[in-house]
Amino acid sequence: MIDLHGSDLDDMIVAEKKQVASEYHNEAWADGISDGIEAEILAETAMATAVTELVRHHGEAEVLELLDALRRRVEYGEFRAVRSFQ
Repeated sequence: MIDLHGSDLDDMIVAEKKQVASEYHNEAWADGISDGIEAEILAETAMATAVTELVRHHGEAEVLELLDALRRRVEYGEFRAVRSFQ
């Protein structure tokens, strides 16, 4: 029998939701590409939508902190298609 504490179960639910959300985004992305929309346009639109929703739910200050963290992750190469470890 699986014994899950409340927070463990909550973590599993969040992970599952993230997986499903990723699948939805991948499907929408593929549909946009197949309809002839350039990847850059899809990406910019997705980012603008995401930032708008985050500001609405969390406020500008918190979103600016998140964007700073994302900037650092970009600078560290986390989002490169092919990473080189030096």
